[in-house]
Amino acid sequence: MIRLDQVSFSYINEQVSRSAVHDLSFTLEAGQLVALLGANGSGKSTLARLIKGRLLPGKGNVVVDGLNTRDKIQRSQVQNLVGLVGPVPDHQFISNLVADDVAFGPQNLGLERAEINRRVDAALKMVSMEDYAQYPPYLLSGGQKQRVCLAGILAMQPRYLILDEATSMLDPEGRGQVMQVLARLRQESNLGILLITQNLDEAQMADRVDIMQQGKIVANFCFRELAASPHLLRQYNLEEPPLFHLASVLKSQGLLPHDWYPDSLDQVVKALC
Repeated sequence: MIRLDQVSFSYINEQVSRSAVHDLSFTLEAGQLVALLGANGSGKSTLARLIKGRLLPGKGNVVVDGLNTRDKIQRSQVQNLVGLVGPVPDHQFISNLVADDVAFGPQNLGLERAEINRRVDAALKMVSMEDYAQYPPYLLSGGQKQRVCLAGILAMQPRYLILDEATSMLDPEGRGQVMQVLARLRQESNLGILLITQNLDEAQMADRVDIMQQGKIVANFCFRELAASPHLLRQYNLEEPPLFHLASVLKSQGLLPHDWYPDSLDQVVKALC
């Protein structure tokens, strides 16, 4: 389990302190998917780096599977347990071939070549990129690049995966590809996943949706409760997911029951039929 207990962190620039996270408590269990929503500057990326151990809390503790990031040795172990994928895949590539890039992490673990090859093959299959192993990353689409970045993290066999605005630079097709990979990971592994996004639509598969404002988690909901509540969407400045907006329009025309909410576009089509 990832656990943050009343964690605070401030950035200090030219002797000026700016609070980014304040008295924040948070948990993520293995096998759980939590979506974290909030505006730019709310502290989401700082939270991700605190969990990864790249930042140390000024107050409170960050504990991952019993390991405290304040301890230097334990922090190194935490960094192996937690994989972090950012928004710009090009910034994460270090090799000229997809397979070599995915192999970089396992190589740094000092694994034997046979085990490295096994992990690379398995990770590429998990993200449906095995046919591109010998491609240069720069020839790939945005969605494919991000899937390769995911493969590089998965080859390290982390227990937790953080996606920090990982789809924000992608077109709708690329976002869909990444979300399909996450859905598959949920079925096939016991990874704990933290999905940081500004897009409520991406939170549909989450077990819990947390809202972050001004360095604090101010509320949490199940996806349907939040997506189907116009007053909550307005309160937290969130856009209604397209599927729920479509259902709302159809309900206003008397074509769907007012207390019915869809899980997929196919459900809407079947309900209309």
